[in-house]
Amino acid sequence: MQKNFSKRIHNLTPSGTIGTQVEVSRRIAAGLPVVNLSLGEPDFATPRNVSRKAVEAIKSGYTHYTPVSGIKPLRELIAKKLFEDNGVSYTPDEIIVGVGTKQILYAVFQTLCEEGDEVLIPTPVWSTYVEQARLAGASVKLVPLRAPFEFTARDVRKHISPATKVIVINTPSNPTGAVISERELKKIARIAVRENIFVISDEIYEKILYEKKHCSIASFGEDIKRLTITVNGFSKAYAMTGWRIGYAAASKEIITALDILSGQMTFGTCSISQYAALEALRGTSVSVDKMRAEFRRRRDFVCRELSKIEGISFTRPNGAFYVLLDVGKLLGGTYKTSEAWTRALLDSEGVAAVAGEAFFAPGYVRLSFSAGMGELKKGVAKISSFISNQ
Repeated sequence: MQKNFSKRIHNLTPSGTIGTQVEVSRRIAAGLPVVNLSLGEPDFATPRNVSRKAVEAIKSGYTHYTPVSGIKPLRELIAKKLFEDNGVSYTPDEIIVGVGTKQILYAVFQTLCEEGDEVLIPTPVWSTYVEQARLAGASVKLVPLRAPFEFTARDVRKHISPATKVIVINTPSNPTGAVISERELKKIARIAVRENIFVISDEIYEKILYEKKHCSIASFGEDIKRLTITVNGFSKAYAMTGWRIGYAAASKEIITALDILSGQMTFGTCSISQYAALEALRGTSVSVDKMRAEFRRRRDFVCRELSKIEGISFTRPNGAFYVLLDVGKLLGGTYKTSEAWTRALLDSEGVAAVAGEAFFAPGYVRLSFSAGMGELKKGVAKISSFISNQ
């Protein structure tokens, strides 16, 4: 990288998950077999009714600029969804649509944070939160969690300071699949209100939830709602990762600021993706329910088979489609880090996973069960063989 680039870009850490996908693509292009258990996206096709509606939108000429905040019918449906599913009342003017949740999150951090501010982020965690907070000039305080990885009010009380401006929560979580209980969310909400701290609540995996009930922290009263930016989207629940469409709900003041910033960044979200998202919300939940049931089946299989392998441990995920393996007992000899262990797994067995270092969790490895059952069976068998031969 050139020395005359900005400090901002020099200090930016590349995404570990994207790096893994680049290596997987390279190997596939070279004709090498790969069992890919690193993907953070459903292997299902986008529901047919959603794709049909997108084609209709193209044929109808809905191919031009839209309002930066998104077309009003979509914001109205998102507001309806948030009221019916999450128990939070927003007007369309309190919602903004963006180019995936990642762009929305970037705009949120840029809007809320500057130098001198502190952002509280529990780990293991999706690294994007950390890098985007730093890009906004804020300092990041990482809160290391232990299995079963539930972020609690006690963690918040222990780590907040007078400089804390934002708390980030992600439930269900990537990469742990952990779910924050309603009880703990209420406690965290009380702390945030008392200390006047913003909460960024990433709820992108809310529909991929197994035993527990999803709760939105913004639903616990007007005081916490005022401080909460709820971020969600269509990528995971509707297998629409490539459509790049997400949204945020927050106070009118925050949404107005996000609208101004997004106007200088994107000038709006793809019109076709917005009409597809409309259909996703209007349609039945059959596709979502079917996908969740299949993920549950895969989760149960992977957990059952992994529990037979000596030397590793894990917490059974309650949501999302990841299992975070603790491989700490296998390190220290041939492989000093989970990154080295994961690289060797790919080199010797052709199984791609993501090292815990990508999630600020050294000693762990993330496996995704968003791959098909055939791939999962091959992958787990190869992992077992790799460990037994160490």
